[in-house]
Amino acid sequence: MDRMVLELAPEDITQSPDRIAQRRVDRALSDLRRGEPVLVLGGGAAPGLLVMAAEAVSTDALNRLAAMAGGAPALLVSGQRGRALGLDVAVDRPVLLAPPAGLTADLARDLADPTRPRPRWPAPADLAQRAAVRSLDSGDGAEAAAIMLAKLARLLPATVVAPLPTARGGDAGAFARRHDLLSAEAADILDYQRRSARSLARVADAAVPLEDAERTRLVAFRPSDGGPEHLAIIIGDPTPGQPVLARLHSECFTGDLLGSLRCDCGPQLRGAIREVSQAGSGIVLYLAQEGRGIGLMNKLRAYRLQDGGLDTVDANTVLGFDADERVYLPAASMLKQLGFPQVRLMTNNPDKIAQLTRWGVEVTERVPHIFPSNGHNEAYLKTKAEKSGHLF
Repeated sequence: MDRMVLELAPEDITQSPDRIAQRRVDRALSDLRRGEPVLVLGGGAAPGLLVMAAEAVSTDALNRLAAMAGGAPALLVSGQRGRALGLDVAVDRPVLLAPPAGLTADLARDLADPTRPRPRWPAPADLAQRAAVRSLDSGDGAEAAAIMLAKLARLLPATVVAPLPTARGGDAGAFARRHDLLSAEAADILDYQRRSARSLARVADAAVPLEDAERTRLVAFRPSDGGPEHLAIIIGDPTPGQPVLARLHSECFTGDLLGSLRCDCGPQLRGAIREVSQAGSGIVLYLAQEGRGIGLMNKLRAYRLQDGGLDTVDANTVLGFDADERVYLPAASMLKQLGFPQVRLMTNNPDKIAQLTRWGVEVTERVPHIFPSNGHNEAYLKTKAEKSGHLF
């Protein structure tokens, strides 16, 4: 039984269109992470794209993709990565690189990943002349969705792509079945984060006494697609409907668990728990968006670039990401489900205030949340203030 049959299994018929769309995207993410090609279908009459993760591509996979498409694959990178390669392109539009001599697996990985030990990409002027560089329209097309799919998979925002050799419609489904491909609509990929956040539901809760806050409950939230889970750390007994002292904390394996001195995440988390406990009650949301939303593997790549002299913002953009990829709609959804549409927010980050407000949670007060530097993170904190607008 091929995977397209599984994708359209009878149990899907009883599910909502949103749930079906989320499952398709989630399965496509799994295949992309495994180095398999997936089919991204554009809107309207636009053809789809065959998409593979650039960082996982091999010579055999590249040849297989070319045979499947009946043409030479190209490299699709984010606009941020195109700018980092020295190309005069818009940062908010995908960039297509199609070398006339053909794309090799080594070149694809070198162009996608600036942390490779011996990059072999051409000089920018040479690349622009010889690689048929094209800055694509942003919007709801398959190209923008292919980059978003890589980001959602916590991979580098670079994909090897080839146009579907048939028009949209029934032929696309037949093509996917013939080649055992999973497919997803571009619009569903681009809307994945919003749908996932809106489908968050409470799945478990338990009393978990903490070292600095003994009267604590953990409430776990999971989206309907089974994606990343988020936690609410509820300290004391905050009164629903009243402005609650709250902190939004994005997970940080290196800082929270290992005690890394490169950031201030560990002290911020433990400090927030202590401060809320001392205040009597409040909530700390522990959000599954490591490395400002780029994932742990890419955060380690960013650290490599920082060791070479880049700051934290430039390291993210050189990798091809925005300076901060985090989304706080999940936090807003959790707060409202817990009965707290108003918060006294412990933060130095104006973007958290703006996003919570956008998603319907009123920030009645900003409570500063500042910790001293440790000698290793001074440049990091300076960059947060000067480039990200943090209020210290």
